[in-house]
Amino acid sequence: MKLSPLQIARYQYAPKLPGILRNSVSEICVKDGAPTASVADQEKIRALFPNTYGKNEITFQKGKNASVDKKTVVGVILSGGQAPGGHNVICGLYDALKATNPENVLIGFKGGPSGLLDNDFIVFDDEYINQYRNTGGFDIIGSGRTKLETQEQFAVVAENCKKHGVNALVIIGGDDSNTNAAVLAEYCAANNTGIQVIGCPKTIDGDLKNDDIECSFGFDTATKTYSEIIGNICRDANSAKKYWHFVKVMGRSASHVALECALQTQPNICLIGEEVAAKKMSLAQITDYIADSVANRAATAGNFGVAIIPEGIVEFVPEFSMLIAEINELLAGAKADAFNALPTWAEKYAFIEAGLTKEAMAVFAILPRTIQQQLFLERDPHGNVQVSLIESEKLFSEMVKDNLAARKAAGTYNGKFAPIHHFLGYEGRCAFPSNFDADYCYALGYNAFMLIRYGYTGYLSKVSNLSKPAEEWVAGGMPITKMMNIERRHGADKPVIRKALVELDGKPFRYFEEHRAEWAVETAYVYPGAIQYYGPSEVCDQTTKTLALEKG
Repeated sequence: MKLSPLQIARYQYAPKLPGILRNSVSEICVKDGAPTASVADQEKIRALFPNTYGKNEITFQKGKNASVDKKTVVGVILSGGQAPGGHNVICGLYDALKATNPENVLIGFKGGPSGLLDNDFIVFDDEYINQYRNTGGFDIIGSGRTKLETQEQFAVVAENCKKHGVNALVIIGGDDSNTNAAVLAEYCAANNTGIQVIGCPKTIDGDLKNDDIECSFGFDTATKTYSEIIGNICRDANSAKKYWHFVKVMGRSASHVALECALQTQPNICLIGEEVAAKKMSLAQITDYIADSVANRAATAGNFGVAIIPEGIVEFVPEFSMLIAEINELLAGAKADAFNALPTWAEKYAFIEAGLTKEAMAVFAILPRTIQQQLFLERDPHGNVQVSLIESEKLFSEMVKDNLAARKAAGTYNGKFAPIHHFLGYEGRCAFPSNFDADYCYALGYNAFMLIRYGYTGYLSKVSNLSKPAEEWVAGGMPITKMMNIERRHGADKPVIRKALVELDGKPFRYFEEHRAEWAVETAYVYPGAIQYYGPSEVCDQTTKTLALEKG
């Protein structure tokens, strides 16, 4: 495999650990915090997790290690979508294991949770691990989206772990993956399998966070990668002065990525789904808001601009959510076959018009035809609209185009509008991790071993105080059940980790809100440039704007 000069150099980077984890393992002890309770539905969660609920939060501090030194065999999986830094979690876990006892073993199960079920694995050694230090991607063992949620699956996992003498499993994933980790931990505890389960918080969407988990790993690198591209687009827009760029970014359930990219680049428009939902904004209101910026800039700065659109924006628009719900009902069961059998769009349109309520049809009718047809593309496994397939950046640019045409006919607008569309998604998922993510992820892996060493299960590896230099980071753990509530999933009540949405009264959004009127009209772009790995700390080790504002 031919290596780039950057990859060779990154192999040599030594991630920075929290000060406490720089001590010998024999000099690290546990400080108990307060008992915990779930974020909601406490009695229901307690009943579902009798063996792992209500445990104390803990932090590590300097002192005599009271744990028993024994050979440890740990299994690890990567679960869900890729996020920069995943390799370093595994490297940190491996280094902690080997530093404690060279006889300790780390087994990587391939392809995500399915590797645990299929007993598809690799035993890590120095030569293999060293190829992946400080690199992006999940190719060290691959990932997958198989859910671990049935008793039969848990029994298979326990049996496969028994074959290898595995004492503990580390599950590196997002909210769903860590929910699965909590359920698996409860099963292992209830059945005395002798297997501990530890989770690590991963997702570039940024929606796995709370007072304890200040930031999920990968968010820093992904948003810096997107912001570099958006900054380049801003500069191109300001150079050509004739295009409006509509940039869709990752984030279906929350708008953290869009907000962070806006804070870094200061575009003319950035939609925040949580605000749209809170204000019950209609498609027409959102269109007017964007068109106002286009018109005002045409009269002052010129016929160009940049708008950031979160991937899941349409799900936050109440009238659009109503439309999707009715379409899901309209095409339920055999009715979908009848619809799909119709040969022309005109006949399908008539079928839709006859099946929707007057209110839903009014929303459907104002959509561009391409978007109308996207609503009836391939369904998900549950027969529902795949909202991720809707090109919301094109939806709003088309609606703005029609809005501006009406203004031009009324004599209130005389500019030009030439939209260009972008979707930034996969570009950020496997980037070389920033120094922050390289350090944070390595610390999460190293810390996960400390939780295993002290016998914890059902815990999330927790590293906090992240807005400070790494020396001041605080290492510890928290029960995963603390983040859980009950939600309705597929017709049944399920315990799940609550997704963190953008807080409209939080400092990051308030800062954005205070400045966006200025950015909408003026050309105030910031060009953050590429991620820097070498140079002054204030350039190379900076955190996200979101974290800096939150921790102020």
